[in-house]
Amino acid sequence: MIELGEHCHTHIIPRIKQVIDGTDQGGISKNVNWQGGGGFRYYRLAPSLLEKDKFGNWVINKEYNAPMLAEAMCKHHGFTYSPDDAIYWKQGKSTETDFIYTTTQLVTREIAEQIHEQLGEDETLLICCKAYSVNASDYPNITFQKIPASVLKKCEFGRDDYSLNVAQLPQREKTEQMELFGEGEEI
Repeated sequence: MIELGEHCHTHIIPRIKQVIDGTDQGGISKNVNWQGGGGFRYYRLAPSLLEKDKFGNWVINKEYNAPMLAEAMCKHHGFTYSPDDAIYWKQGKSTETDFIYTTTQLVTREIAEQIHEQLGEDETLLICCKAYSVNASDYPNITFQKIPASVLKKCEFGRDDYSLNVAQLPQREKTEQMELFGEGEEI
């Protein structure tokens, strides 16, 4: 189901909790002799990553702060968002040696050199930035992509079905689900 506003928190979650624990016998529950059980997950959608400016150009939505943008770029490019505590440009990874770095600043030769020196011999890096002023071929283990172009290339325009297949999601531990409701509450 899809809900807008705070209805998920004020109406949907409380009702689903009652259906799960068997105390809500409204709707179809009584007709099918529902005694409770099960669980659920919910997802909060982020705002649109891109928006058009007053000139009709695609730009990064102003609602995105740096961590949100880094996480969104990881998702768009198939990386797991996992910022490294020690190395600022290791914001996500797709393998043990393949990383992503997202920034809204101009990537200069000085920045590229600094990162290149820190990269391990077998490591690769995707840098997503607003612009860069380097010769990309000088850095064979670094790929440079501009935002928003790198996102727009991945967009699928004109489709009728954008279904999210949630049936194959991994199962979560019950303790993680309970965090949604607070300590001691069961679902």
